[in-house]
Amino acid sequence: MARPDESLTAGWVQFAGHNGENIDGYLARPTGSGPYPGVLLIHEAFGLVRHTKEQAVRFAAAGYICLAPDLYTREAFVREGQVDFSDPAQARAVMQAMGGMADGRAIGDLEGAVTVIRQTTHHNGKTGVIGHCSGGRHTLLFACNSKNVHAAVDCYGGRIIVDDPSQLTPNMPVQVIDMVPQLNCPLLGLFGVEDQNPAPAHTARLEEALKKNGKTFDLKTYDGAGHAFFADYRPSYRQAAAVDAWERTFAWFERYLR
Repeated sequence: MARPDESLTAGWVQFAGHNGENIDGYLARPTGSGPYPGVLLIHEAFGLVRHTKEQAVRFAAAGYICLAPDLYTREAFVREGQVDFSDPAQARAVMQAMGGMADGRAIGDLEGAVTVIRQTTHHNGKTGVIGHCSGGRHTLLFACNSKNVHAAVDCYGGRIIVDDPSQLTPNMPVQVIDMVPQLNCPLLGLFGVEDQNPAPAHTARLEEALKKNGKTFDLKTYDGAGHAFFADYRPSYRQAAAVDAWERTFAWFERYLR
């Protein structure tokens, strides 16, 4: 853990992602000697907004080296303050950017981000990953395709299960649930009973797959909460669920990363 007298540093960095392309990221970390575990923080569908940067600082204050990569770096129009999500056309453009992001590209960018964490001074050698919304999907995707993750937290990741196989695309050719046999670390899943993507039926199928493949996991579904209950800047925020989910997240990372 970070000591009360330790300060933090936070700011933008660049690193080599998929195919060596430059990717932006927001890095927050304690300035003490540590050693500290790492956290890879994957943003929601709306991009690396202020809320995500605030989460990164929260992890740093708790004694983690936290990097939030901007998976929309190539889609330069998706920047905080530049997209009006009340405008259907702009919101649709962001959703198209998310849907157009190939899983292989995302995995490459996330591997680059983990490399940054692993090379940061006073890293303890262990790194967890957490993501929300589309970032929850990317969390499970990455944890099933990387050897560099020691614990994962999927916060209401949508489209892990595709009910209609015709919706699979060249960018997303395999359902993430079909990758569960390759899951490489313990998984914590945090969901809302009122969510539709993932719906409780999807969560039940994920639990079945995790059990079938002998994975270490814990899934929690909150009554009265729907999608994006972590997002304290949106009407979807549910304080009781978010507070409990934060506690579970820190306990999970403490258990597997310290």
